[in-house]
Amino acid sequence: MKKIQGFTLTMFLFATSLFLVLACSRKSTPVSTLPAVEEGVLEELAKHRKQVLSQIAYRISLEIPAQKEEPIDASETISFTWKKNSAPLQIDFREERDHIKRVVVNQKEVPIQFEKEHILIRPEYLKAGENKVDIAFIAGNLSLNRNPEYLYTLLVPDRARTVFPCFDQPSLKATYELSLTVPHDWQAVANAPLRDTLLTEQRKTYHFQPSDLISTYLFSFVAGKFERVTRNIGGREMNFYHRETDTSKINYSLDSIFAIHAGALQFLEEYTQIPYPFQKFDFVAIPDFQYGGMEHVGAIQYKASALFLDKGATKDQMISRANLIAHETAHMWFGDLVTMEWFNDVWMKEVFANFMADKVGEVTLQDNNYDLQFLVNHFPAAYAVDRTAGANPIGQPLRNLKEAGTLYGGIIYHKAPIMMRQLERLMGEEALRAGLREYLKEYSYANATWPDLIRILDKRTPADLAKWNHVWVNETSRPRIDYKLESNNGTITRFTVSQKAEDGSDRLWPQLFEVALMYPDRVEELTVDMNQRQVVVREAERKKAPLYVVFNSTGQGYGLFPVDTLMLQQLAEIREPVARASAYINLYENMLSGQAVTPTRLADLYRGLLDNEPEEQNLRLLTGQLSEIVWQFIRPEQRAGLAGALEGEAWQAMQQETSANKKKVLFKLYQNIALSQPAQQRLYEIWKAQQAPTGVTLTEDDYTSLALALAVRDYPAAGILEQQLGRIKNPDRQKRLQFIMPALSSKAAERDAFFASLSKEENREREANVVTALEYLHHPLRAATSVNYLPQSLELLAEIQRTGDIFFPERWLRATLGAYQSPEAAQVVRAFLDKNPTYNARLKAKLQQAADGLLRAEKLVYGEE
Repeated sequence: MKKIQGFTLTMFLFATSLFLVLACSRKSTPVSTLPAVEEGVLEELAKHRKQVLSQIAYRISLEIPAQKEEPIDASETISFTWKKNSAPLQIDFREERDHIKRVVVNQKEVPIQFEKEHILIRPEYLKAGENKVDIAFIAGNLSLNRNPEYLYTLLVPDRARTVFPCFDQPSLKATYELSLTVPHDWQAVANAPLRDTLLTEQRKTYHFQPSDLISTYLFSFVAGKFERVTRNIGGREMNFYHRETDTSKINYSLDSIFAIHAGALQFLEEYTQIPYPFQKFDFVAIPDFQYGGMEHVGAIQYKASALFLDKGATKDQMISRANLIAHETAHMWFGDLVTMEWFNDVWMKEVFANFMADKVGEVTLQDNNYDLQFLVNHFPAAYAVDRTAGANPIGQPLRNLKEAGTLYGGIIYHKAPIMMRQLERLMGEEALRAGLREYLKEYSYANATWPDLIRILDKRTPADLAKWNHVWVNETSRPRIDYKLESNNGTITRFTVSQKAEDGSDRLWPQLFEVALMYPDRVEELTVDMNQRQVVVREAERKKAPLYVVFNSTGQGYGLFPVDTLMLQQLAEIREPVARASAYINLYENMLSGQAVTPTRLADLYRGLLDNEPEEQNLRLLTGQLSEIVWQFIRPEQRAGLAGALEGEAWQAMQQETSANKKKVLFKLYQNIALSQPAQQRLYEIWKAQQAPTGVTLTEDDYTSLALALAVRDYPAAGILEQQLGRIKNPDRQKRLQFIMPALSSKAAERDAFFASLSKEENREREANVVTALEYLHHPLRAATSVNYLPQSLELLAEIQRTGDIFFPERWLRATLGAYQSPEAAQVVRAFLDKNPTYNARLKAKLQQAADGLLRAEKLVYGEE
C-alpha cells in the first residue's frame, strides 16, 4: 500500500473514522458514513458525493495527435461546491498512476494520492463552498475508440473515468466546456455548440461552449475526417457527420435520415409538452459502432450501416432505422433530461426510449402495422432471456458501477416495453401520458428513481401498482398459460384459463390479453383479465364452440401460451397478421419447451407457408425460425435432406413472389440454408456476375455477405474473399472484411491463429467486427473443429467484461455458443460452471442465457440417446 506523508491510507481512513465518532459524541451529525476506497464507483461513494458536492463544472482540454499510438496530453479544471466533511474527496480515474502529472487544489499544488482508481483530495486542502481542482494528465485510451482517421468517445455506463478524472456517477450532473486540438483536416463535434476555432500550422483547436447539465456518461465528442451535412427543418438546424463514400447510399438515405429525426422530435415535443430541452441537435454515423446508437446530448452517435440504406433495403431494415432514430431521440427527454439516480434504474431510460420509439413509429411510419411490429420486435427477444436459467428481472440491484454493463440485455430492451404496454392498458393511455408529463417536468435536468415515477402514476389509477410492479419489475421468468374449454351440443359451457410460473415459483402475473375463437365464417375475440391463478371467461359461455382457439391474438400478453393442435393445419387461414405472428411465436416457444410440436414438424408446417404469408415482417419471422431449426434443431446427418427440400421451396416461392422486399427475404433464406452443390453453384454465379435474381436488389453489402457464405462452405473457387475485397470502395468496409477473412479460412491452422489472436485486448478493439468473425468461426459447418475454442472462449469472458463495452460480453457469448447443438459443446458449458462455482453471478447469468439454445437443442436433438 502506498504511503501518504508517513501514513498508510488505511491509517488515514481509520483516523478520520475516529474523528467522525468523536464528532458524533459532541452532538454533531456527519454528512454520511465514510465511503470506502475501492475499485470502481461504489453506491455508497455515489450517495456520499451526492450529499457533499453540487454545482459541478468541467473545463477539459485535449491535444489529439494525428497518430493514434501517440499519447493524448490533457488538462482539466473541476469546479464544485463542497460541503465540509472529514472524508477524502475521491475523483475517479481508471488509469495508471503515471498518467497523472500534476494536481492543484485551489491554486496550490498538492501531493498526488492515487489509490484503487481514485485521486484522493484530503479534506484539509478543500474549503466549504466553492473549490477548484486542476489536473494535468494523459488521457486514457480505453474508451476513446481511436482509429487512424477518427476517434470517438463512448462512456456509458462508467467509462468517463477511463478518459479523464471525474465524478463518474449519473446523479452528479455537470456542465462541460471542451477544447479539442486535432489535425488541421479533422472535424469535431461535441455536446455543446462550437464557440470558435483556432488554426495554427497543421493543427486546429475547437473551443466549444459550456454544455447543458448532463451526466458523465453522456459527455461525448467525435473528431476526425468526416463530411458534414446541414439541414434546417421546421426552424431547427441539424448537422450530420459521416464517412460514407457510396453516393447511391448517400442520395437514397439523407432525406429520410433528417426527416425521421424531425418527425420524432415533433412527436416527442407534443407527447411530453416540453420543447426539445438542449442547445443543439446533431448526430454522427460511425463505421462499425459498438451499438445501434448512443444518445449523447447534442451529438448522437449511430452505427453507420444502420442509417445508410439503399434501394435494396427491405421494409424491416427501414422500420429498424426509423425505430433506432426514434429511440435515440426519445432519450433526449427520457434519460438525458431526466436521468436515473443510479444505474440500477438504467432500464428506466431504455424502456421509455423503446416505448416512445414504438409510439413514434405508430404515427410517423407509413404502411406499418404498429401492433405487429411491437410483437415481432420485442416478444421473441424477451423470451430468449426470460425462458433461461440465467433470466434476470427488469430492475436489478447494483453495488458497484463497474458492473453496470452487465445489467443490459434483452430484458431491459424488450421485456420492459411489454411491461409498459401492460401498464398503459392497466392505467389508460391518457392517465399514463399525464403522469409522464408530470414526471418530466418535476425532474427536469435532475435525477429520478422508478419509485418516484410510481408515486406519480399511483395517483392516477385505482390499481395496486406496488403489487403489480413487484412481479413485473422485480421478478424473473414468465407465466405458463393453460386452458380448458368445455362444451355441450356444440355450445361452450365453461372456458377456464389458468397460469403458473414457468420456473415453478409461486407467482402471479396480472395482465390482459386476448383469445380468438376461430369459426369458419368469423373470429370472436375475448379479453382475459388474468388477475388470478385461474379465471373463468364468462363472455365465452353460450357461444358456439369454435373450430380452434388462438391465444394472445392481439400480441400483448406475456408468457408461454398453449397451442390448440387443431390450429396447426389452419395457420394460413388466420387472417389477422398479428394473430398469425403470435401463433408462430407460440409454436416456436412450445417447440423449445418440448411440447405441442417437434422441430421437424414445425419446419414442415412453415415450409408450406413460404409462398402463402402476405406480411413481410411475418415472413421474416418464419424464415428466421426455419433457419434456426435447420442449423440447430435438426441432426447434422438429417440437415442436408431438409435444407435440400427447403432450398427448392424457397427459390420457387421467391420467383413467384411479386413484392421486392419479400423476394429478398426469401433469397436470404435460400442463401442461409444452401447446402447442396447446385444451390451453392447458383449463389456463386450470382456473386461472380453480380447479377441478382429477377426482382431482387442486391447491394455491395449483400454481395459481401454472399462471398462470406460461400467461403464458410469452402466453395471450390479461388480467391472469393480477395476478389470481393477488391470490389469494395469504402476504406472502412475494406478494413472490416480484412479483419474477418482469417476466420473464414479453409485452413484450420489459420482459423486457430485468428482465434488465438483474440486473447489480446488490442485485437478486440473493433467489437462489431469481432462478433461477426466469431459467428463465422463457430458456424455449424465448422463445429467439428471450432468446438475446441469453447473452453478458452469462456475463460476469456471475465476479461471481455472488464475491457469491452456493455454489450460485448453477451454478444461474445451468443456469437460463440449460438449455433451449437452437440452434447460435447453442452458439456463444455457445464464443466466451466462446475469449475467456477463462485463465478460472477451476472456473467454466469449471461452465459446461461447464451447457452439456452444449445442446452435445449441437445435435449431436443439428442435426448433419446
